[in-house]
Amino acid sequence: MVSDTLGSASEAMEKIEIYSSPFCGYCHAAKRLLAQNGLSFKEYDVMYDAERKREMVARSGGRYTVPQIFVEDVHVGGFDDLSRLDAQDRLNALLSID
Repeated sequence: MVSDTLGSASEAMEKIEIYSSPFCGYCHAAKRLLAQNGLSFKEYDVMYDAERKREMVARSGGRYTVPQIFVEDVHVGGFDDLSRLDAQDRLNALLSID
């Protein structure tokens, strides 16, 4: 399942991808943080999609936990990494958004 979440920075949607699972609290927190920043993202639910899960593991350098977040081809990491970027005001810079 792929879903798109809309936000005011629609140009970011093609840039941000999040691999998640519906029962993951950290996934929900990551999506909430992005939404609070007005950022759109493309979501891949890996719970029942083994191929997407393999893709996530390959792209993330072997990480198999969710969420795994990417900005373009840059692996951000999980929720803690995303939260740290946001707290350091580096998230928008990574996205090239003023």
